[in-house]
Amino acid sequence: MATESTQEAALERPALEVRPQPRAQGLMNAEAQRAVAEVQAALLIARANPRDPMEARDRIMMDCARLSLAQRAVYAYARGGSDISGPSIRLAEVLAQRWGNISYGVRELEQRQGESVIQAYAWDTETNTRREMTFTVKHRRDTKKGTVHLEDARDIYELTANQGARRVRACILGVIPGDLVEDAVHECELTLQRKAAVTPERMAAMLELFKGYGVTKAQIEARIQRHLEAITPALFVQLGKIANSLKDGISSPADWFDAEVQAEPAAQAPAGAAGLKAKLQGRRKGRQPATAPPAASSPVTDPAPPSVPAAEPPAEDRDLVAEAKAMDRELFGDPGGER
Repeated sequence: MATESTQEAALERPALEVRPQPRAQGLMNAEAQRAVAEVQAALLIARANPRDPMEARDRIMMDCARLSLAQRAVYAYARGGSDISGPSIRLAEVLAQRWGNISYGVRELEQRQGESVIQAYAWDTETNTRREMTFTVKHRRDTKKGTVHLEDARDIYELTANQGARRVRACILGVIPGDLVEDAVHECELTLQRKAAVTPERMAAMLELFKGYGVTKAQIEARIQRHLEAITPALFVQLGKIANSLKDGISSPADWFDAEVQAEPAAQAPAGAAGLKAKLQGRRKGRQPATAPPAASSPVTDPAPPSVPAAEPPAEDRDLVAEAKAMDRELFGDPGGER
């Protein structure tokens, strides 16, 4: 009897349901497997096609001989009273492309309320050398009027992309030999010295570029201590490095240029009859000859010169006097005829 009751109780209990694996978990596993397969494929391809260091270096030097790249290859920023220069983001990308077998980029790991977690990386798949940086970007922008919190998706993307590009440059330079980077920078500077001709068109383009950052022509001339018409190729190259630094967001205009001093407005002359009288007195004082020192007393007295009729005042004074009289008649009237 006991055995039958136990079997009946077991039949009454519901059978255990075999739940299928959640869809999200399946997608995560598939993504992980795909990532592993990509890494293995990249390593195999890099080892099957190794780079030739001498050929890669020649390709980099040929690219650095182009003026269009040399103009954007080096940036500069001020720190501790001295100027520091280095390879820009554009040059780092060319180095990675020409060196070969390097994977680099930036990805957003997480976006929380008011901030994003970003990861920048560079990976030499041939030597399996990897450099990565994980950092947090606040969704805000500092301006002269204060801090502005960003809500638009495009503004947030541009901010994170700008911050990520600067870290990607550091990661790329961390996996490429340092002497190769120095040679590339030196070749770009030589290219600028050979080909950087200062033409009116290039000068106008440079002024327009700085104008976008609120820098005036007077501030640039104060920086280089000369007029722009007398600028040398070396100073023009230095301005190009500053422009690259501003475009990459490494420095601000206040780091390079002094604030422009606003000229005080000139004092306004009094209006009306008082102004005319002051102007007339000023002209008379300007034409009045300097008084000679008194002569020493002499016992001999010269005869008095014949009287000479007084000369008429100049035409400018006559006009001013007539204008003053007309203004007096307008203000006070002229009941008795001519004054």
